[in-house]
Amino acid sequence: MSTVSMAGHLRPFKDYQAQHFLWDVSADGRVAMIRLNRPERKNPLTFESYAELRDLFRDLAYASDVRAVVLTGAGGNFSSGGDVFEIIEPLTQMAMPDLLAFTRMTGDLVKAMKKCPQPIIAAVDGICAGAGAILAMASDLRLATPEAKTAFLFTRVGLAGADMGACGILPRIIGQGRAAELLFTGRAMSASEGHAWGFYNALHAEDAVEAEAVKLAQSLADGPWFAHTMTKTMLNQEWAMGIDEMIESEAQAQAVCMATRDFRRAFEAFAEKRKPVFEGN
Repeated sequence: MSTVSMAGHLRPFKDYQAQHFLWDVSADGRVAMIRLNRPERKNPLTFESYAELRDLFRDLAYASDVRAVVLTGAGGNFSSGGDVFEIIEPLTQMAMPDLLAFTRMTGDLVKAMKKCPQPIIAAVDGICAGAGAILAMASDLRLATPEAKTAFLFTRVGLAGADMGACGILPRIIGQGRAAELLFTGRAMSASEGHAWGFYNALHAEDAVEAEAVKLAQSLADGPWFAHTMTKTMLNQEWAMGIDEMIESEAQAQAVCMATRDFRRAFEAFAEKRKPVFEGN
């Protein structure tokens, strides 16, 4: 059950009780970790886990404590995508209205991740395929191990590469030609390719990638959190804008940030030659 009792009312999420994955929050409450937890099957998604992830990312807009999120998987893999027997097989028996309801629901998960104000950092190891690759793509930052294999393999099961926003988002991350290759062929992108192409921000050893993701999340959580939420909003919002709209929107966004106490705190800390302590207001 969500800790949000009324829409628009801030609530702490440290006691959130996840049903279809693991949820943990740092001691200060600022960094949350979502761990896909079906390691025996390489952490596939089900109808229920899709829906719970969608609802959680939507609800995080009302979190009073969580300022950054780490998304990872258990057992040396990130996620193998939609469960073959719990999702793929039932889909082959559905009529069009039900199929469209499902694809809209999965797309709503990506929308929720993009609209979620907290930066989302994916820590990827092993298999990151299908919907799992989409979860990594929809995150704001991505760290991986050298062993990570990322595949948008929808074409291998007779589907289009146009899934959950992949044809729109992936080219913006790695370029049109590279995205077209991955979406047409379904081949796995190696970790070194993903790093060179800008999909992964950094590569870390298997025993370090999760800790590095948490470290990065904590640094963001300890920073000017309100300003970070504005940065995320503008990164997503400006895709469909012309240059004049972009500049005006950023002028408004930055003016709002300049009106925060964190902006004043940063100035005072600089003047006093000390590190600023941001409070997100």
